[in-house]
Amino acid sequence: MDRLPGIRPRESLGRRLDMAARWAFPASTTALLLLATAAPLGLPGQAEAQAAVALAAVYFWSLFRPAAMPPAVVFLIGLLADLLGYAPPGVGVLSLLLAHGFALRWRRLLVRQGFLLVWLAFTGLAIGVAMLQWALTSGLTLRLLPPAPAVFQALVAIGLYPALATLLTRAHQSLAAPERA
Repeated sequence: MDRLPGIRPRESLGRRLDMAARWAFPASTTALLLLATAAPLGLPGQAEAQAAVALAAVYFWSLFRPAAMPPAVVFLIGLLADLLGYAPPGVGVLSLLLAHGFALRWRRLLVRQGFLLVWLAFTGLAIGVAMLQWALTSGLTLRLLPPAPAVFQALVAIGLYPALATLLTRAHQSLAAPERA
């Protein structure tokens, strides 16, 4: 705790639990979104939506709350995505870790920009991740898979990001803000 002068709230158990819940919010909401999109709803493109939600959430939280989305948490989210998804094990982990690294690398530039540039950067990332996942899945299954599902996955991720970013931004500014605890 810093030693600056001023009045601070007492460190009670409730305050510490509130802080922990706010710090865990990015990872827990990402995991819950993954579980929700993995539910057997029978929707067309549900597998692609699951990968898109994971990518968008990890990108958003890595960009705007990197302390709450460390690489170990991203690894666990990728492992959950691999266990719930249809890709070979490790593909989701690697792609989410690369997306996390991309967001951290370009964070200083992107957080100062408007939504359009952040979305354009995500667009490039989503296309790259979809191509990487297609190449890895083709290589691991030892057959050349059709690229159409990868293209569809990238398009779903690009189209889903604005709506998901709007919801996550509202949560980031209110519910998940650790400085408000």
